[in-house]
Amino acid sequence: MSSPSANSVKRIHVYGHASASPQALATAFAATVAHSPQDESDLAIFAINPSAGVDQLTIENWAALDDFQIPRLVVVNGLDGQELDFEDAVMVANRVFTQLITPYLVLHDENGEPTALIRLQDLQIIDYSKNPPAIHASEPEHEEVVREFREEYFELTSEMDDGAFAAGILFPAIPINLLTGMGVDVVRSYIDLLPSSS
Repeated sequence: MSSPSANSVKRIHVYGHASASPQALATAFAATVAHSPQDESDLAIFAINPSAGVDQLTIENWAALDDFQIPRLVVVNGLDGQELDFEDAVMVANRVFTQLITPYLVLHDENGEPTALIRLQDLQIIDYSKNPPAIHASEPEHEEVVREFREEYFELTSEMDDGAFAAGILFPAIPINLLTGMGVDVVRSYIDLLPSSS
């Protein structure tokens, strides 16, 4: 069964250095890779790879879109091991883009592999090691680990209404792994919040 917006045409552009796999992301989200600012866009996805940082062209493209209030989200790709950290990538993006929100954080398995996301809104866990992904309540230790991040999330979103993302004034950062599917559903849920351009 398709969502109401599944048949809607949305003009989505993906920006980012080749190390962040913008073409693979564009394919996953029926988008187009862009190397310059596209003002005729319903959504701009900025891809960053934590091991490579954010290149100057990507920073310039972000800044150029400020005048258009195009909805933007940041996807942190390449989270394939314990050396690559979502939170560190978001800190860098906060410095070079603008203040981002992190509605989800990454949880790792005992081998250090990213396998789940915890939703800060309600502390539900999406476990991508299951097929299909399983959603379940978090444990008290998870709540303690994310407590400060959750407080910051609520502080940043407290004065925003539900339409802040679609209005281009609230910018989520989402951890994603195209191989395991981690975060793909989350990005699609943000895409579904947008009005169609058709």
